[in-house]
Order: sequence, then structure tokens, then C-alpha cells
Amino acid sequence: MKNQDVKAGGINIRLTNFIIRGVFFVSLLLYSVLMYRLFYLQTTESWGTPPTPYMSDMKAYLQTMLGQESGYDYPYPVFFWLGKFFLLFTDVNTAGALATTLLNSLGVCVLAWYMMKAVREKCAGLPCEKWLALIVIPLVYSLFFISMLFAPKGVYLPGMTHKYLGVFSPNPFHNATYLAARPFAAAAFFLFVRILGYYEERTELKEFFWFGFFLLLSTMTKPSFTLAFVSAAGLLMCFRLFYRKGKNFKRSLYLGLAFVPTFIDLLYQFGGVFGKSSHAGETGGIGFGFFSAWQVHMENIPFAIVLALAFPGFMLLFNMGRLKDNILYRFAWFELLVSLAELAFLYEKGKRFIHLNFSWGYMYGIFFVFAASLILLLQNTLLKKQKWYLLMLQWLAYGWHLCCGIIYFLYIWSGQGYDSF
Repeated sequence: MKNQDVKAGGINIRLTNFIIRGVFFVSLLLYSVLMYRLFYLQTTESWGTPPTPYMSDMKAYLQTMLGQESGYDYPYPVFFWLGKFFLLFTDVNTAGALATTLLNSLGVCVLAWYMMKAVREKCAGLPCEKWLALIVIPLVYSLFFISMLFAPKGVYLPGMTHKYLGVFSPNPFHNATYLAARPFAAAAFFLFVRILGYYEERTELKEFFWFGFFLLLSTMTKPSFTLAFVSAAGLLMCFRLFYRKGKNFKRSLYLGLAFVPTFIDLLYQFGGVFGKSSHAGETGGIGFGFFSAWQVHMENIPFAIVLALAFPGFMLLFNMGRLKDNILYRFAWFELLVSLAELAFLYEKGKRFIHLNFSWGYMYGIFFVFAASLILLLQNTLLKKQKWYLLMLQWLAYGWHLCCGIIYFLYIWSGQGYDSF
């Protein structure tokens, strides 16, 4: 009888895993097809003269893949390498759409892996444990559709000229390099959070290597995440070094070596974007000012921050104490604040001033603080750590962002421009 129970249990486990994998891969396929259509239309329409449907940054990317002059510098080649690989078998429009789709969908897989791992660590032993993935999977996809909050059409909000521009979304569907870098950024982010928990006591060279590798890949795909992330990580490690009076210097040095390849690449990229031979020319460079570039697109910046971060901010009100014991939650908030400070105080000089390119790091910060907040909310719900009505309010706040995000996605998917939203 005991052997039969074990066998039956093994069959149940295999069946459960088969169902979960099937659900994930079928949903991933459907999601990828959906996004491919959007990216393909962005590539085909990008060659028209303005105003162009499916407004995006695709035209310059495709010109770079073809070796044509685009008017921009892209010394971060991973996305373009992948596009050129597909270009061996198909036309440039399809190649650009395939490269974007593949890397964007890879981001779903990476986030699902780490989100599932984070939830299981806290919720092991629950009755729903074997079916936990079926709860996590739709939440993972939801993170790829959330957006900033906005008012219904015809309702005026003070100082809000646009719903997206100046407020920003964790899912800017029009920027392929942001989406392409996200899987590597997610791997680096979650690996670093794990390393933070032990690096002062022991050194795991294999994990340090993989962290440095994914951080470098993220930087070589789009450096925006890295600029904010490295600043936050550096400040935190320096604080720990000072707090412990240098006793953790050797261990900190070992971890610091994982950043070296990325630092070298950033120096190369800086020369490629702002050097004398770049398109920025003599007028290029980084300037300092308080909201200097941000206020070009937004009059009411404090309100814009609230609209972008309503759910994480609402979560923080009820989970302030978790900043002490939850490394993921604490670091996500710290990185967000660093990215917000960079957006507020830094800008690119010259013609790229109005592009507000430091907003990309801020959008990564928004994405990861949403992910960390959602993980915490799911843990609190499954473990019943808060009263039911508090949990409901927090879920409603997240659902509000998701509803706005779906509306925003459908707007972009129908061919409208992000600048007119």
C-alpha cells in the first residue's frame, strides 16, 4: 500500500508539473504572438513620413541593423546582433520584430522563475503549494501590462498635459531596447538581491560570475538600468563598508570585481554617445539641474510621481516594517529612489535634451518596485499576514494600474502614438 501511495503521489506530481508547464508555455506562445504583431507593425510603419501610425523608435534601430546612417549612436549591440542574425533569413522588418519579441518574452520567463522562487521560499508547506505556479503565472504576465494611472478621456488633471509623457510607464511598448534589456536586468537584479544577503560572510564565485555576466549583458543591450542599479548598489556597499568599519572590505572587493566588465563597457559607451566623433558632437554631455529636462513634458511632477507609483506607495503605507526584514523589497525601493534622483537632477545636453533619456532608468525602477511589491502582497495574502480588507484594498490598487495598463496597451496596439496619449 505504501509503494502504491508513493507511486500515485509521483504520478500526481508529474501530472501537476505537466499541467503547469503546459499552461505557461501555451500562454507564453499566445503572449509572444500578440507582442510580435505590435512590434512588426511598428517596424513596417516606422519607414513612413510623420505623422506615422505605430509610433516607436524602430526606424533608427532597423537602419542600424542595415548599416545605414540613423542619426543616433548605439554602442550597446546585443539587440542589434540578434536582429542581424534574423536578418540572415528574412527581411529587416521581420528581423527587428523577432528580436524584440524573443527578448521581451525571455523577460517573462526570467521574471516567472525568480518570482516563483521568491514566493515558494515564504509559502512552502501551504495546501496550495503544488498549484502555486498557476497563481503566480497570471500575475507575472500582469506585470508586463501595468502602466501609470490616468483619468478617463475628458477629465482634466492639474498639470497633466499627457497621460504617458512625463508620468512614464514600467512598460513603454514603443522602445525595443528597453524591452530587450529587461530579461538581463531582471536576472542581475534578483541575483544581486540574493547576494546582498550573504556576501559579507562568504563568497560564492559562481553566483558572482553569473551576476556580473547578466549585468554586462543588460548594459550591452541598453545601459539605462545599469546606470541607476550600479549607483544604488555602489552606495549601499559603501555604506555597509563604512558601517562595519572596513571589516568586510575583502568580501566587498570580491563582489566589486563582478562590476568591472560593466564599468569598462560603460566607459566605452560614454565615448560612443558623447565623444567628439559621436552625433552629440561638441554640444553633447551630461548636465545637472533640478527637473530641468523633466519639466519639458510635465508641469506637475509630484502628481506625476504619484500616478506612476500609486500601488507601490499604497503598499508601503501598510508594509513599512517590511523594509527591515525583506531585502528584495528594501533594495527595490532604494533603487527606485536612486533612479528618481538621477531623472530629477541629470539630463543630456544638446538635441537629446528633450528626449529625457534618464527616464528609462526610472522606468526600470518602477518596474522592479512593482514586482517586489506584488511578490510581497501575494506572500501576505497566502500567509494571511494582514486583515482581509487591507489586502483587498492593496489588490484593488494593483488592479487599477492593470486596468489602465490594458487600456494603454490597446491604444498603442491599435496604432496610436505614445506622445498623443
